[in-house]
Amino acid sequence: MIKIFIADDHAIVREGLKQIVAETTDMAVTDEADTGHEVLEKVSENDYDVLVLDITMPGLNGLDALKQLRNQRPDLPVLVLSIHPEEQYAVRVLRAGASGYLASDLVADGKKPLHETLSDREYQVLCMIASGKTVTEIAEELFLSEKTISTYRSRILEKMKMKTNAELIHYAIKHGLVE
Repeated sequence: MIKIFIADDHAIVREGLKQIVAETTDMAVTDEADTGHEVLEKVSENDYDVLVLDITMPGLNGLDALKQLRNQRPDLPVLVLSIHPEEQYAVRVLRAGASGYLASDLVADGKKPLHETLSDREYQVLCMIASGKTVTEIAEELFLSEKTISTYRSRILEKMKMKTNAELIHYAIKHGLVE
């Protein structure tokens, strides 16, 4: 059984990761923390196979905690999780001793999933596009012009930093927005 320690200051992120891990039979989340200081304390007292570490935590941040962990437990594999793009932190965390870097594309401003940045109408149009409806079909169903729906589609793509309907559909399926 692979023992995983999750350190993130957002309880919802920890819960989401625990659900993902729970779907795998040979892994278990055996501990969690929400500060860098708590990470160092628990690592000194317990044995883990892997640490999933958020880079931005209050007090002692993940990068500083990682540097101290390398002295304390140089053999512990650490996967750094971040909302920051790879180009901002990946090289730094790998140099500091991380085993890997995972930039989350699920968030736009660090707090909300991308689809939560959309207006209600944009969200409705996103779901309709993701369910396979054409601009014409959406326009007819919402009693709006095709031009208006195309404008919503453009705004959705821009806000979600995507270029195609295929990307929107993939995102919607991945996040359970369509059945």
